[in-house]
Amino acid sequence: MLSGLEKQPFDENLLVGFDKADDAGVYRLRDDLALVQTLDFFTPIVDDPFDYGRIAALNSINDVWAMGGKPVTAMAITCFPKKGVDFSILGEIMRGGLVVLTQNKVALVGGHSVDNEQIMFGYSVTGVIDPNHVATNAGARPGDAIVLTKPIGTGVISTAIKFGKASPDVVAESVATMLTPGKYAAEAIGKFDVKGATDITGFALLGHAWEMASASNATIEIDSARVPLISGALELAASGSLTGADKTNREYVGQDVEIAAGVDSNLVKLFYDPQTAGGLLLAVSEDRANDLLGELQQNYPRAEIIGRVTEHAAKAIVVK
Repeated sequence: MLSGLEKQPFDENLLVGFDKADDAGVYRLRDDLALVQTLDFFTPIVDDPFDYGRIAALNSINDVWAMGGKPVTAMAITCFPKKGVDFSILGEIMRGGLVVLTQNKVALVGGHSVDNEQIMFGYSVTGVIDPNHVATNAGARPGDAIVLTKPIGTGVISTAIKFGKASPDVVAESVATMLTPGKYAAEAIGKFDVKGATDITGFALLGHAWEMASASNATIEIDSARVPLISGALELAASGSLTGADKTNREYVGQDVEIAAGVDSNLVKLFYDPQTAGGLLLAVSEDRANDLLGELQQNYPRAEIIGRVTEHAAKAIVVK
């Protein structure tokens, strides 16, 4: 879609642009300071408007954390109908978002709303970072271990919620997973000098792993048995509670993914399942991986080493 646009003029201060499909843009202001900018908003994925607002806020802020940055300000973006839906619902959405912003010391500086039948909500977030310590999806190197900070499955669970098929326990675990902030992972990125990172959102585990492998000119091997799952997600995937992105995410990576014949097909569905406020995927040197994992598990108990980076091979992603 963007191929017909004129090439963007070169700017030496644009350290991370849209060419690598990274989580956020990074623009250098001076030698020791750069801006991190991102924007994300989406339709409701849970029934409770307060939780929806909280999840939307964390989903947006996570993109800054995924670069190793510190979020500073946010602007709200919402689509909401003028008629037919009580405005108190929008109030609860905004309240939930503001709670998360306040908890993470992010200042709400304004926003924009549009009259629209479909409710949507999110934030544009600006952060700061040292331009010499930016983690990107192009930073994975052969010999690195791949660490995932949170379990997957929020997409199929959100679909199940819409059709009344998700149990309260499954919903509670999914919401708790989405509401676990990425700031602790951002702190670990700095502490362990992690160069390769991305967060798992709409393009799912395989889509974002593929982006990392492609941007890094490497192959990522994933051990399917080690990928953490939200309780109940596998059963819901098996029952057909899939999102429309199951198909589009498969198309996105195309034939550049090799999946071993013995991998459960329902598990593969979760690997293509779009996530909201998902975990971070980190590439770290193998000799520091266990130390990083121990640090992460203090705040992300389900964090796991799920694979490794190898030299570029026939496929960008290999699932075993």
